[in-house]
Amino acid sequence: MLIGYARVSTDEQDTTAQTNALRALGVDADRIYVDQGLTGRNRNRPALTAALSACRKGDTFIVTKLDRLARSMPDARDIADELARGGVRLSVGGEIYDPTSPTGRLFFNVLAMMAEFESDLIRARTREGMAVAKAKGRLRGRAPKLTARQEAHALALLDGGEHTMSEVADIFGVSRGTLYRARDRRAARGDTTAEVVLPLPPEI
Repeated sequence: MLIGYARVSTDEQDTTAQTNALRALGVDADRIYVDQGLTGRNRNRPALTAALSACRKGDTFIVTKLDRLARSMPDARDIADELARGGVRLSVGGEIYDPTSPTGRLFFNVLAMMAEFESDLIRARTREGMAVAKAKGRLRGRAPKLTARQEAHALALLDGGEHTMSEVADIFGVSRGTLYRARDRRAARGDTTAEVVLPLPPEI
């Protein structure tokens, strides 16, 4: 039996080219497993797990390119070894990988190294692009959930002791974690003063 696997890294990408290629290699449509929006550096992918579980001794596991299977050399080797131990052949673009052949292992390792190298390049370019955008003021950090005045007001309510952490969080529409972090920041500044708080208006 032929088992096919396809993967794309983002939800916007299309797997049609991969699935068509797998069909051309003889894989039935209901035997093609697809992970969408998942990086190849993460081994824990639902469709990959299901595809590997579907394999039986004598089957052939097919990917169009090795980087669709894994983006790191250790993961690629581990998956290939797992298939080999189960008596399952691995086909990369129609070429059967032979783990017992020195040439086969060399070819496989070169493909895995290139997949990892390409992934590293993408990550490096992303970091560089973000650094350039930040330097030009185009990339901003996450906006604070509370303004400085709202934060001071929330902390003053907590200091007053009449409201619980959950109640204050509900009043300002934030999580308790936001208030804990605000209190920690104030403690780090050494600021123990509290804002004068006017009574809250009655609920209508």
